[in-house]
Amino acid sequence: MVALKKDNEEGEDKKKGKEKDSAAGLQDIKECPECGSKSLVRDYNKAEIFCANCGLVIAENIVDPGPEWRAFDSEQMSRRARVGAPMTYRIHDKGLSTIVTWGSPGQRQYKLKKWQQRTHIANTTERSFIFALSEIDRMACALKLPVNIREAASMLYRKAMKKHLIRGRSIEGITSAFLYITCRQYGVPRTLEEVREISRVGQKEISRAYRFLLRELDLKVSPASPIEFVPRFCSMLNLSSEIRAHAIEIIKKAAEAELTNGRGPIGIAAAAIYIAAILSGEHRTQKEVSDVTGVTEVTIRNRYKELSEQLEIDVLL
Repeated sequence: MVALKKDNEEGEDKKKGKEKDSAAGLQDIKECPECGSKSLVRDYNKAEIFCANCGLVIAENIVDPGPEWRAFDSEQMSRRARVGAPMTYRIHDKGLSTIVTWGSPGQRQYKLKKWQQRTHIANTTERSFIFALSEIDRMACALKLPVNIREAASMLYRKAMKKHLIRGRSIEGITSAFLYITCRQYGVPRTLEEVREISRVGQKEISRAYRFLLRELDLKVSPASPIEFVPRFCSMLNLSSEIRAHAIEIIKKAAEAELTNGRGPIGIAAAAIYIAAILSGEHRTQKEVSDVTGVTEVTIRNRYKELSEQLEIDVLL
């Protein structure tokens, strides 16, 4: 058994040696052995090398050392070419710098790592920028936001920094406001209370930074729709998909009757979920809905009465 294993290993080594020899031999081919011409063509589509003068096929089954993708113009080639890790706005240098790791032990490796850490940050502005990007990443992780939201928030922060809007303001407040703005722009529902819970500043500071950034950067944020909050709130309350669909239907009827004008979208969504749960027999108390949505019980009660009376919904508690 041992002898058989040894023979197999020797056979694999010989096979690898032959492949290396053949690859080296192909590199040594400089002219045609038939006519002596140096006009050799390497056709990787047919995996062969042939002479352009006499047509002699010199080598077959050659290995294509090029990329595994195809490009039909220069623009497509530059877009598909991959050289290292992709560029990202979530790192202060966009991930383009070389990072020395602790891969191999030794005094030289330690010194390289030490000097790389010292030269990685040039000044206090860059140090603050790194802290801001780490705050965006931390809060996005806590809110379970996708990567595209983090990239967009980081890009907005870079834009504000170029316009010198960060100086003299709280970095935590600015980053929290950018994250909230990006969620609104991309239709990912997160309430201001949820952002405040994972932020290191109060809601008043976030609101002030939010209004300032909208004005200075001329950002357009459409009003949030109550329908955007229904799926997540229903999931947190362990309600079925039928209740979710019923709540969305109630909100659509309320919008047609212009009952949502001047009302907070979260309050409308909470009241619609409360009504749909009662009608479907999966009753949830106003306190349970309030704890999940962050809306007070008084607001839920007022919106619930308005919707049930105006839409003529017979709710039996």
